Amino acid sequence: QVQLVESGGGLVQAGGSLRLSCAASGRTFSTYAMGWFRQAPGKEREFVAAIIWSLGSTYYADSVKGRFSISRDNAQNTVNLQMNNLKPEDTAVYSCALTGRIIGRTNYGTTRAYDYWGQGTQVTVSS
Repeated sequence: QVQLVESGGGLVQAGGSLRLSCAASGRTFSTYAMGWFRQAPGKEREFVAAIIWSLGSTYYADSVKGRFSISRDNAQNTVNLQMNNLKPEDTAVYSCALTGRIIGRTNYGTTRAYDYWGQGTQVTVSS
């Protein structure tokens, strides 16, 4: 089993920055990829960013490219999401996810590709 715990959410004004962290514990030695997803009220959960653990390769949703950056800390088993130039439409509950399965690139942004999920952290961007 794997446990994921997010931190770093909060309230920020438009144009501001936040840094989210997700700490993984348990059977993390087989991690293939970790991702961040978000869900706004009344909307479907959507992909934000993903990182391939061994390679460090990163992938982003078009809506956050150039503003968000995903990174990992192997020693701490942590994945981070640096969010800059935040917009009110970024308001959502952000959740991290992990998969130990080797998944194709076309699946990095799909919820079904991930086996473990955190509880989520609220990010609110005021205009």
